[in-house]
Amino acid sequence: MSEIPLVKTRMVGCAALGAALLLSGCGFHPLYGSEGVGSELGRTFADIYVEPIADYGVANTGYELRNALINLLDSNQGGRYRLKLTLTETTQGIALETDASITRYNDTLTVNYTLTDSESGKVIKQGLETALSAYNVASNPYSTLIAQQAADKTAAQDMAERLRLELGVFFDQRSVRG
Repeated sequence: MSEIPLVKTRMVGCAALGAALLLSGCGFHPLYGSEGVGSELGRTFADIYVEPIADYGVANTGYELRNALINLLDSNQGGRYRLKLTLTETTQGIALETDASITRYNDTLTVNYTLTDSESGKVIKQGLETALSAYNVASNPYSTLIAQQAADKTAAQDMAERLRLELGVFFDQRSVRG
């Protein structure tokens, strides 16, 4: 009976070793890190200038998004690339009371982005990303405003993470292609 657990342990170990070998053979590598591709990607991120974002909302979402991107990319040195973002926010009531008053809102944050090579002036990447945030309506209007601002700030941070991932994949694939 003592041999059965030993056999199972060996089988699990062999399966883990096989999976590791398969992953290493397929070109799998971490996108972010301190060695290899990660360090090169970090230097590339630092070369991205995030342009100021026009913001017409109550939560300063454009400001929050730009700052989150600058922090995540460790950028804004005015380097080789320029990232231009166009922000659109829409608000939709999603929870109604019987008297037709709205008690919950969804805010949708939509960002069109364009990454331009400053040296050539060519657009090298563009796209669209969306993020969703929600907040409840409180009996006090000030509390509702604070809830909206907090939800929009969270959506801006989520959007910054999405954009960083999108740009990271783009630059990683670009370096692989040569």
